[in-house]
Amino acid sequence: MEPNRITTHFVVLLVVGTLIVSAAAEYVRPPPGRVILTEHDKPASHPQQVHLSVVGANHMRVSWVTDAKHGHSVVEYGRASGSYTTSATGEHTSYRYYLYSSGKIHHVTIGPLDPDTVYYYRCGVVGDEFALKTPPAALPIELALAGDLGQTEWTASTLAHVSKTDYDMLLVPGDLAYADTQQPLWDTFGRFVQEHASRRPWMVTEGNHEVEAGMALPGSPGPFVAYTTRWRMPHEESGSTSALYYSFDAAGGAVHVVMLGSYAAFNSTSEQYGWLARDLARVDRRATPWLVVLLHAPWYNTNAAHAGEGEAMRKAMERLLYQARVDVVFSGHVHAYERFTRVYDNEANPCGPLHITIGDGGNREGLAFDFQKNHKLARLSLMREASFGHGRLSVVNATAARWAWHRNDDADSTFRDELRLESLAATAACRRTQPFADYWSDEL
Repeated sequence: MEPNRITTHFVVLLVVGTLIVSAAAEYVRPPPGRVILTEHDKPASHPQQVHLSVVGANHMRVSWVTDAKHGHSVVEYGRASGSYTTSATGEHTSYRYYLYSSGKIHHVTIGPLDPDTVYYYRCGVVGDEFALKTPPAALPIELALAGDLGQTEWTASTLAHVSKTDYDMLLVPGDLAYADTQQPLWDTFGRFVQEHASRRPWMVTEGNHEVEAGMALPGSPGPFVAYTTRWRMPHEESGSTSALYYSFDAAGGAVHVVMLGSYAAFNSTSEQYGWLARDLARVDRRATPWLVVLLHAPWYNTNAAHAGEGEAMRKAMERLLYQARVDVVFSGHVHAYERFTRVYDNEANPCGPLHITIGDGGNREGLAFDFQKNHKLARLSLMREASFGHGRLSVVNATAARWAWHRNDDADSTFRDELRLESLAATAACRRTQPFADYWSDEL
């Protein structure tokens, strides 16, 4: 895949105290990439589809699949290659989707683990050795972000760019495998991403391609069965009753990440709404200067694709995020990159979150970038590009962070958009004069 010819002009703006370096480019998006089906050519008992997620402050969950029904749900691990000084036992499960029967899906929580440390591990007492690195217990922290992944040549390019430089975890705002009820595609996706997801934790939330709703017949599979069974996230640890939304802390609690469910009920009487209000009320911004939210369907979008799909959720929940002084909201769904200024209720607001769409990690569906120049939000949209790529949120300290968008079809993983931002908790004009809980006493 050859890089496209581009002409780039860099523009420097000063917006509400934030330096923005934008790349406004004449850019031709490349076509979708070929879907890569990664086969399993090892014994049925051999662990495959290995991936990691964080569980609490110093534990990680190791998940994998075996085709054999009698594998051990055990992880052996240690700090030296081939020397496993500790082991942990977990659980296994499986699911059926009409005629499809999954392999044995194992989930084992390991720890306590030291921060910022390399561990070597083996799953199921057999198979390959893997190496993971735990996230740091304090700032700085490097968060990579990519949405709408799929399993194409462009997905491979995105993940290769992500791995060119070190990072601490990958955040995905939905649309992972693009299985769309074809369950073997979940297996090929798990094998496709194993090289990366076995090294660093992947924290994900669901998109529309995870719904996979069955027919409304007795005994038919429910929605999200493959996603929630395979990609287990720490929802219970965050007080959520649903696997479709949860939260977790990073960098010793300096960053609080909220994963919302665009395809779970979200109105003011819903469980998700009540959980979100309680979760945000527990955040002490003196100890947690950064608040980050991920969801799938963007609340702010000037593209014709998926226009207005996030509006009902925005109307229901935006005030919660604004009163909590959420710093950044990342979304997927739209297959393009777009960054807005700080915004609240469709108007520029220096105390509102930044909204950034990153729904172009490699999907197989092609271009969804059709900017509407006359859209009412066009004045708030500062950067748009129809490129496959990933983003980096480098949280430096309690006040400063750097955001950068990296385009795939450049030889090097260089940024095409960069933003230095200040935490709203550190911005004097945006500090709340009363506790968050006081705003939402009825919901709490």
